[in-house]
Amino acid sequence: MTALAKNAATASEATLDQPEHPAHPAQRPLDPSPPPFSAPDALAAEMIERFADDPDFVTALARGLAVLLALSDKRRRMSIAQVSHRTGIPRAAARRSLHTLVKMGFAAADEHRRFYLRPRVLSFSHAYLSASPLAVLAQPVLDRLGDTLREACSLGTLDGDEIVYLARSTSSRIMSPHLNVGRRLPAYCTSIGHVMLAHLPTDELNAYLSRVRFHPYTEYTPNSPEKLLALIRAVRESGFAFASQQMEPRLCTLAVPVRDMGGHYVAGINVILQGRLFSRSEMAERYYQPLQEAAMELGSLLLP
Repeated sequence: MTALAKNAATASEATLDQPEHPAHPAQRPLDPSPPPFSAPDALAAEMIERFADDPDFVTALARGLAVLLALSDKRRRMSIAQVSHRTGIPRAAARRSLHTLVKMGFAAADEHRRFYLRPRVLSFSHAYLSASPLAVLAQPVLDRLGDTLREACSLGTLDGDEIVYLARSTSSRIMSPHLNVGRRLPAYCTSIGHVMLAHLPTDELNAYLSRVRFHPYTEYTPNSPEKLLALIRAVRESGFAFASQQMEPRLCTLAVPVRDMGGHYVAGINVILQGRLFSRSEMAERYYQPLQEAAMELGSLLLP
């Protein structure tokens, strides 16, 4: 283990409430199932309402996009009532949005009037991923990193109050749908989210903390601004973020930030272990240095 990683791990562990060796789920009961309607979804209607006084803001379009995102975040088909509940959008408006999406070929309904996405929605993600220098340049770096570590590695960036995965190593063995490319997750309970939040300007971080809603996905999920700030301070001291069982049981990750040639923090790279739990110091010893080298390699390719 390098001196840098050793010192970083030691300094960071002292600031965290999470135990060094998380308890096995059999010893400490967890609630692995997220609620049917999670915190980020409930913000859709509220976010739209913020622009009610903007004469150029198209509320119908915003509602349609919110409905589309709600459908994309579930593995099961959803009724009109469920979409309305999930987004906070009135049922009549949700019905009109779903009707429009079906007519445009982005969604479909089964015989029970439960709605699901059609393949046409992939045109959005394909256009972005194929044109994004960050995603394109990251792929070979991630592939080499994954082959070296023989573990799953991903790249994500902060988008609003969530992170979105932009790329993952082709050798990835991770099967969790939470970790697929394009997946959005709350920033407060992900290692990439922590490294991105740690480098936000103070006013932006304070604004985030004032509006974020914490949901306890597991007993280890940060559930207050104070606990999240402790994790953020640890990232600033160490240069990496460690998250163990914060999103789902028996899943731990270590992430480092990616800075472009102008020094801007643009993304995070992490290694993901599923079904195995390592301590913070063990993860740092095994993975910090190769992750840091990969992040520096990628950053040297990114223009500001």
